[in-house]
Amino acid sequence: MKLRRLGKTELQVSEIGFGGEWLERHPEADGIELIRYASAQGINILDCWMPDPKSRDIIGEGIKENRSQWYIQGHIGSTWKDGQYFRTRDMAYVRPAFEDLLKRLQTDYIDLGMIHYVDSEKEWKQLQHSEFLDYVMDLKNRGVIRHIGISSHNPKIAVKAAESGYVEMILFSINPAFDLLPASEDLDTMFVEEFDAGLKGTDDDRARLYRVCEQNDIGITVMKGFAGGRLFDAKRSPFGVRLTPVQCIHYALTRPAVSAIMCGYDTKEQVDQAVAYEHASEAEKDYASVLSNAPFQSYRGECTYCGHCKPCVAELDIAIINKFYDLAAMQPEVPATVRAHYESLAHTASECIGCQACESRCPFGVPIAARMKKTAELFGC
Repeated sequence: MKLRRLGKTELQVSEIGFGGEWLERHPEADGIELIRYASAQGINILDCWMPDPKSRDIIGEGIKENRSQWYIQGHIGSTWKDGQYFRTRDMAYVRPAFEDLLKRLQTDYIDLGMIHYVDSEKEWKQLQHSEFLDYVMDLKNRGVIRHIGISSHNPKIAVKAAESGYVEMILFSINPAFDLLPASEDLDTMFVEEFDAGLKGTDDDRARLYRVCEQNDIGITVMKGFAGGRLFDAKRSPFGVRLTPVQCIHYALTRPAVSAIMCGYDTKEQVDQAVAYEHASEAEKDYASVLSNAPFQSYRGECTYCGHCKPCVAELDIAIINKFYDLAAMQPEVPATVRAHYESLAHTASECIGCQACESRCPFGVPIAARMKKTAELFGC
């Protein structure tokens, strides 16, 4: 299993993670065995947003034999009230719910203390001077949580978190369908039956989130990478074509700043399907060919970093160069971190000979030679 650095946390997390939300619908013994099986396949990061006692008990038993080998995303503000999930900042619920998380997970620390589910501008502002945030900071100061994270579906809020100075990583919803959508405070807008036919390419706010996270060294872990399974069904997909789990995983893991994708599992076979990404061929990972021929929506003219342009006769890593260009181009000046990464490349855009051989292989019709010229001008090499 490939490990990736989770931004400034410096944690080395498996690029395939474990989203625990389906555990409660299975017998406890089966859930425990599933977690242990995932660990044996090299998965070492698990998200627990669920407040229900059963899910937490299953996770606690599943990780207790090798707790130190797991990185847990534990959510603060996800509580259990009258037998139901209850999202709140009321400390009368928040504090006992987090203490319950520690008890049921049989641990005295949480690696990634997640400020749970902030999608609205009003709530973000209220949090900045609140007893809730004071509690989170106190947990961090006492070492009860090792790092502070946040979960959000709204790129505008996620950008604010990435620029806050105290948030170190973000759990964010990413897939090729959601990346088309404009920012919203209403999660339901992501699951409408039909997308606006005018949506083209990555939404500007989402592109900005990727740039800001890369620039500020904020690692991203991905939720909803399969859009609730919708992308596996051509009739339900907004693209009108079917993607595979491996293709969805590859899309998520090729976004800037992304370290891991949290996948939900019902069975060991589903774990195997996700982990299959680790030895999948380039053809099996290829989401670009599918999307470029989709009857609906479009990424035409936009580099998705798919790598179809390879090989380059000048040995340029075109996808990575394009990624650095996109991260830098919208800034007043090139961020120092982006410049350093770009200049460390073995071959930079100035070495492009303009043969355009790569352009015939690009499924999205990107004018690559022209972009290499712009990149060389932007970075000066």
